[in-house]
Amino acid sequence: MQLKCVAIDDEPLALEIIKKYISEFPFLQLLHTFEDAISGAEFLKMNKADLLFIDINMPDITGIDLVRALANKPMVIFTTAYKNYAFEGFELQAIDYLLKPIDHKRFAAAVNKAVEYADYKNQEKSSGDECIYVHSEYRAIKINLADIEYIESMQDYIKIYLANTPKPILTLMTLKSVLEKLPEKQFARIHRSFAVAINKVRSIHNRKVQLPSIELPVGNSFVDVVKGWSA
Repeated sequence: MQLKCVAIDDEPLALEIIKKYISEFPFLQLLHTFEDAISGAEFLKMNKADLLFIDINMPDITGIDLVRALANKPMVIFTTAYKNYAFEGFELQAIDYLLKPIDHKRFAAAVNKAVEYADYKNQEKSSGDECIYVHSEYRAIKINLADIEYIESMQDYIKIYLANTPKPILTLMTLKSVLEKLPEKQFARIHRSFAVAINKVRSIHNRKVQLPSIELPVGNSFVDVVKGWSA
């Protein structure tokens, strides 16, 4: 697989670094670089790109606004010189977020993540998927299905709890939408606020499901679902 790339940054030196790094990866093809966002946006309207490297802070239009305005969005890797820059890019589902000056190892990790994500999207309808991708902390996060213990709904967000991982993954997604991505035979909703990995269930008692790390309630509408596991 080869990914067609575009880079947009108002700093010539930053563009040169990205151009140099891209040239070192045979699976990346650089289509064009732009020092102003408007020209870059016009190019993207007329040409298909697979991966966009774009600076957040530019004088004419921010990278966030440019990406948001694109009708056909490529995968995006944002770059910025601000370590603690809090940008409104959560819903844009960026592949990664690189801090300037861009470290070669971090660049390599980001583009390899883009390749993995592109492969995943190409095979998304395959019944043999063993992972899903969600977007969290401005990055695409790969989650192995075997690691998921349970999922908690928080209205428009969900928390995905993984085995042997203390911190859950928070992502902008509903419980219904994530279950549509998961195999029906492996995951089930047991409550308005919870879904579980069926093979992680240790016991069922008094309308409660015991998992390795927590006990969860079974909602009234899901009692029959849970009963079916022990039938």
